Amino acid sequence: MSKILITGVSRGIGLELLVQLLSNNDHELIAISRNSLDFTNPVLSGAREENRLFSYALDLVNDDFDIIENSLNKFNQIDILINNAGFLINKPFLEQTEEDWQKQFEVNVFSPAKLIRYLYPWLIKSGNAHIVNISSMGGFQGSSKFPGLSAYSASKAALGTLTECLAVEFSGKGISVNALALGAVQTEMLAQAFPGYLAPVSASKMAEYIASFALSGHELFNGKQIPVAFTTP
Repeated sequence: MSKILITGVSRGIGLELLVQLLSNNDHELIAISRNSLDFTNPVLSGAREENRLFSYALDLVNDDFDIIENSLNKFNQIDILINNAGFLINKPFLEQTEEDWQKQFEVNVFSPAKLIRYLYPWLIKSGNAHIVNISSMGGFQGSSKFPGLSAYSASKAALGTLTECLAVEFSGKGISVNALALGAVQTEMLAQAFPGYLAPVSASKMAEYIASFALSGHELFNGKQIPVAFTTP
């Protein structure tokens, strides 16, 4: 039974990913989001009743991760970590403040790094752990770039490079690290970045791919930034 931790699960791809993984009775999950989950969803409520889902309303930037320690100790190990939480401000470069840049880097880069450091004792116990960082085509070298997204794209580029570095840091320790650079997916964040644009890929479809990759992608990949884009706006 895989022990999985996912961040950013209250909506969009993260929520779809959580539901799909819980639909498989072979998985137990710790779910982290800033907002509490909606347990009117029968998959979520059923998994919670079966003690396969432990959810936490947690601010990755400001809160103490020790709140999840009991669940981690119950799991004894973490086999898969999916750093899905992200934050975007769509604003022209000359109008973005230092606070705008700081907030996006805190959520998109510093928080995943902090969480990985905190979870390391449980990741190392897996013996074959997989860290999947959810990045963006906006941060992928050579991809199309768009006005208003300079800080967001720069933060995702940093997350991609962090992925490559951690794969080297953890070499020989039974921990693989990869990043998926997502293209246009129909989510609230996409609507914020590209108002009025309709993506050809649904959150559910992308979540299906991420779930599959998280479970088995490290059999073939380590330290890679992989573009997952049918199209880029």
